[in-house]
Order: sequence, then C-alpha cells, then structure tokens
Amino acid sequence: MIRIVQLYPRDMNLYGDWGNARVLQKRLEWRGIDAEIVDHNPGDDTDLGSGDIFLGGGGQDAGQDKIQEDLQHHIDELGRLVEDGVPMLLICGMYQLLGRTFVTGEGKIITGAGILPLDTRAGTDRLIGNITLESEEFGAIVGYENHSGQTFLDDTVQPLGKVVRGAGNNNTDGTEGVRLHNTIATYLHGSLLPKNPKIADFLIAKALERRGIPTENLRSLEIDALAHTAQNIATERPR
Repeated sequence: MIRIVQLYPRDMNLYGDWGNARVLQKRLEWRGIDAEIVDHNPGDDTDLGSGDIFLGGGGQDAGQDKIQEDLQHHIDELGRLVEDGVPMLLICGMYQLLGRTFVTGEGKIITGAGILPLDTRAGTDRLIGNITLESEEFGAIVGYENHSGQTFLDDTVQPLGKVVRGAGNNNTDGTEGVRLHNTIATYLHGSLLPKNPKIADFLIAKALERRGIPTENLRSLEIDALAHTAQNIATERPR
C-alpha cells in the first residue's frame, strides 16, 4: 500500500490541486498497486513518517494563516523527509511556505519553514495565465500560474524548468519552480499531474524505490496518449 499524504487540503486547495492526489492514486492502481490518500489538516494527529508521497497545494492568504501554527509544529519532521528523499510535490502557497521568508508588500517578514533554499517577496503585479516550461529532466511541462509572489532561488539548487511562455518564479530570471532531492515545488496549477505524466511517474517511481519495489518495468499507460494531447492543446492556448 502506497500512502499519499495531502498537506492541508482543507485550506490549501486552489485551482484543482486536489486532482494531483487522484492522479497518483489511479496511476498506481492501474499498475496493480494499492494506494490510499490521507489528508493532514491543522490539528490532525497524522503519522507523517509513514507517508510515501507528499502533496501540498495553493491557498489564499487566509488559508496560509490557518496552517502556519501546525506547519511550524511539523517543520523538523518535514525537513527530515525532504532530506531523506521522500517524493513531494508542493504547489504555489506550499512552495512559498516551505521557503525561508516571505516579505509582504508592507515590508513585513513572515518566517517560513526554511526547508527549501529560497525567499519570496510580494510583487505589485499578479502573474496569471497559461505557462509552458522546458525541463532537462521532464521535457515540456504545462500548467497554469496565478500568483503575485516573486520567488528567488539560491544558487545551490536547480529550478524545475526554464520558462518558454509565462512568468515563472519571478518574471525576471526565466526560471520556474525548484528541484531539491526528490521534492518538486512549483507555481503550476491545473491540476499539474494530469497533463504531465512524467512528473507523476517520477513521484511514483521514487516512492516505490524507497519501498524496495522494482521500477524498471513500470508499464506505460494507454491513457498517456490523452495526457499528451491535453499537453499539446494547453501549449497552444493563449496566455
């Protein structure tokens, strides 16, 4: 049984991010592997250490405020999980919150989890629309961004991809997202995984490897033809 843990889905679930969990569950089940989705919301007594894949979505400022205390309580454990190579996909708000700091438009510094080596500051413009990336690891990546935060990575980490169309991390340096160990963090909503099966299978493969389950023969799925069609259509849609 592969355990997919959703972090704070009650408050951090904008623009279809919950769909990422369903994609992982179905892709595992189609390959004959049982999977369960476990939600962790503020105050829950969840055994995070038993999770195989972690997902976190985007949320409004009010949602981020609601989870701050619980997130601080679990910082050390989440940090160990990232360092240990547990696969994670963190979208938008959770991407920002696991960084070091977020500087508001008024100059207030909000301390993040400090797990990801990056800082974010509020921008004056909202970066919104369809976005396309190119990644050496995953090829073409498509999604939808909607954020005003401007995120800047340390030189010690690589972005998820280079922006082909859209704004990305900060609308300045042409990068989008971050890759650290087996964690992927990004501003791409959509939900992301239905249109990007290579990323979904990366998360699955890393989870199986940690369980000692061979991944060499992860069979391809016929439905991926539809996913690639959706990806092509999304690429051609206007910004």
